[in-house]
Amino acid sequence: MMNAVLYIATIFIWGLTWLGIKFQLGVVAPEASICYRFSLAALLLFAWCLATKKNLKFSPMTHFWFLAQGFFLFSINYVFAYSAGYYIPSGVNAIGFSMVLVFNILNSALFYRQPITRPVMIGALAGLIGIFSMFWPALSNLDLSSDNLLGMALSLGGGIFASYGNMISAHMQKQQVGVTESNAWAMGYGALWMLVIVLFSDIEFSVDWSPTYIASLLYLAVMGSVIAFGSYLTLLGRIGASKASYTLILVPVIALLVSTVYEDFVWETHVFIGVGLILIGNVIILARKPTKKIKHFKPLAFGNRSPAKQSVDPT
Repeated sequence: MMNAVLYIATIFIWGLTWLGIKFQLGVVAPEASICYRFSLAALLLFAWCLATKKNLKFSPMTHFWFLAQGFFLFSINYVFAYSAGYYIPSGVNAIGFSMVLVFNILNSALFYRQPITRPVMIGALAGLIGIFSMFWPALSNLDLSSDNLLGMALSLGGGIFASYGNMISAHMQKQQVGVTESNAWAMGYGALWMLVIVLFSDIEFSVDWSPTYIASLLYLAVMGSVIAFGSYLTLLGRIGASKASYTLILVPVIALLVSTVYEDFVWETHVFIGVGLILIGNVIILARKPTKKIKHFKPLAFGNRSPAKQSVDPT
């Protein structure tokens, strides 16, 4: 039951974040907005940890992992995703970001001995084909100019970095580090990474005090960062990165539903086909029925854990 709650919360909260991000664009540079977002999220998480008397003291090596998680999951991946939006349509960018599902499957096999099972492969393939179908008009009209190729490379790069951040979070949970404490430190470090990026580039720190900007910033920090990332990374630790990352395939579906209300989005045949494939893939990838495992990559394990203690995806 708890897994279902975490799954649904992640999908619906992140499905609405696109609207919040849209309201962030304009006056304030994206890099500054990302810095504000994760600074506020980190402060809220630290306050919660102190109020609930959670342990915030960790070894230097653990802080190294926090620093790495902040870099990959709460800073550089967003810089790549935002930058990609300058060169390619949002639909194509959504496809690139959805490739996190594939990267998580490969990295889970590589680092954690989680086998690539048939349900995971079939479900992921159905979901990715569904995403391509949903955004087919934008993809079919895309010319392979240098700008578009750069945009697609940036989008995929953001997905790769996010996947590394997911793997680090899984590693921290295996080390019995709580998701709340881990996110507090990692988001704080992510904000510091963004501060460094802003200070060493030609970007100005500015603030938009309009109600729209402030409200969207609060939503992205509280709901999109504190709650959604907490739900997603907890889910990742409970059911594995391969299954948890399917939420990222479903997020565009919620975004399109919201777009139907706020932007008069028209549901055409290719959209219905895409959503249908995504839902079918969701059912397949979350099925509990055990199936024969197919060949997987020889892993490279984080830390010094012996193979017998490595977790195995129960799919």
